[in-house]
Amino acid sequence: MVLDALMRPDLWAATLAMATPIALPALGGTFSERSGVVNIAMEGIMLIGAFFGVLFSYYTHSAWLGMLGALFMGAFISALFAYVTVNLGGDQVIVGMGVNIFAAGLTAFLLNTIFGYGGTPRDTLALPNITIPGISEIPFVGAIIGSQNVVVYLMLILVITSHYFLFHTNLGLRLRAVGENPQAADTAGLNVKGLRYLGVIIGGMFSSLGGVYLALGLLNSFEVNMSGGRGYIALAAMIFGKWTPFGSLGAALLFGFATALSMVLQGGGVSSNIIQMLPYALTILALTGLVGRSTAPAADGIPYNPNK
Repeated sequence: MVLDALMRPDLWAATLAMATPIALPALGGTFSERSGVVNIAMEGIMLIGAFFGVLFSYYTHSAWLGMLGALFMGAFISALFAYVTVNLGGDQVIVGMGVNIFAAGLTAFLLNTIFGYGGTPRDTLALPNITIPGISEIPFVGAIIGSQNVVVYLMLILVITSHYFLFHTNLGLRLRAVGENPQAADTAGLNVKGLRYLGVIIGGMFSSLGGVYLALGLLNSFEVNMSGGRGYIALAAMIFGKWTPFGSLGAALLFGFATALSMVLQGGGVSSNIIQMLPYALTILALTGLVGRSTAPAADGIPYNPNK
């Protein structure tokens, strides 16, 4: 049965779709940690992006404005996170968990206050699916990548441009330098705090876009805690991917495949509980270092104080 499922293009199309809300925050985490700031707030920022994406989409009658509003909120929360961790030297893990708890409570409160217990309106405008002429007509491949939500294609573009930015531009080199040796970067005249702000804010916007995809790309609504731990899985995908954009995408596809397989095999005699456990089992393996060996940026998680 599993072999039959592997030959179905809808399995691989679902893999790409399910990988997107993991790949985007993993990509964002890569920017943040490459600059030297551990960011486990991705789960909470996804919730912020999902809720405000629906909120702005509903009141502006435009899913695109909803997405832009969500990106602004993701950048705003990330800037606050950066201020506490970069300027004030707060513990990055504790502050990140605080953001996650705050976001879960805030979005649940605002959901009930603004939309009531009935939840968000089902007629909220969603981001469109796009069919690419030519590619969609290719047998098997067309069914996988020929027609997906616009955020899926945006994610693929962001992975490619992020790789180029980080490894082939001067600004990307400077961003990585402050994550490896901030003292040397400061001596060379680089603005360590400014570059760390940049990494954290880009990370927040990507995480927020992951939440937007859940709310306006897949479900067309917001539900309490709808990120469902994907921010933490993204953290594992980032480590799995060795803090690189393409590596993060590859790991996200692995997690997405486990999720898609559980969907395809439902009702097929295989316990869905066992299959649904796979993404979380992979997360544990990644975080305990049992799958491959990853080396984080040297100054990752270490606050920089030029006076010490």
